[in-house]
Amino acid sequence: MLLSWLFDTASLTQRLRQACRGRLEVRVVGQTRGRPLRDERMALGMRRPGDALIRMVYLVCDGRPWVFARTVIPLRTLSGAQRRLKRLGSKPLGEVLFADKSMRRDEMEAARLAAGQPVFEMAAQRLEPRPREIWGRRSVFYLQGKPLLVSEMFLPDLAMCSNEP
Repeated sequence: MLLSWLFDTASLTQRLRQACRGRLEVRVVGQTRGRPLRDERMALGMRRPGDALIRMVYLVCDGRPWVFARTVIPLRTLSGAQRRLKRLGSKPLGEVLFADKSMRRDEMEAARLAAGQPVFEMAAQRLEPRPREIWGRRSVFYLQGKPLLVSEMFLPDLAMCSNEP
């Protein structure tokens, strides 16, 4: 089942809504200006360590976190129409991305993450019990040619969900 989630190129927000029967909420863990991780900078083509807007959220169904998402938006992306990305609040990013006709997405990368890896630690910090590993994916999206990196970690409660469409 997890493979179908990892490699689905459609809107994750829409699929989660269907599986959750419309009771999906976005819980913002944090949104701040900061430095992306080295591998995130490389994925975004940032030659020098620079600041970006970093947003971390849990996508939650019936109080259970199903997905942890980390979005890295280079500051140069946040101009013109993309300024709206600063003010998403609890609105799902997927709604904005998949509604934009200029949106283009690079190939997805999938990975198994374990304790000690930075994104695993971010995703697992509020989970009880703490998983031994989680699977995730990431890809660079482009809005009007401007990049942003979206990483999504699929949490244990999603794997146990029995109401997937």
